[in-house]
Amino acid sequence: MAKTVEWDVRLYLFEEDGTTTARVVLNTGTNSLTGHGKARCNPEDRDVPEIGDEIAAGRAMRDLAGQLLRVADDDLEGIGAGPPVRERRVAYGWTSAMA
Repeated sequence: MAKTVEWDVRLYLFEEDGTTTARVVLNTGTNSLTGHGKARCNPEDRDVPEIGDEIAAGRAMRDLAGQLLRVADDDLEGIGAGPPVRERRVAYGWTSAMA
């Protein structure tokens, strides 16, 4: 059973005073997720807006990807197919030094 689905993704970039902010919105038709990213130009570096766009957009897409994977994990868990629960390990030694 072959099926094709199209999801809309929109990427918005805002630039002001050496800072680029990105917002990426995914609309699946039944769900909407928004990722955010930011890039700042080091004052000692030459300002190249395209690089700020690429970094901010990449970070927004990475944020969106993480959200999408968490939604999928929740959906899998909801149907009883979630990942196995990892055993929590107890720390040994100087536990006060780890606090």
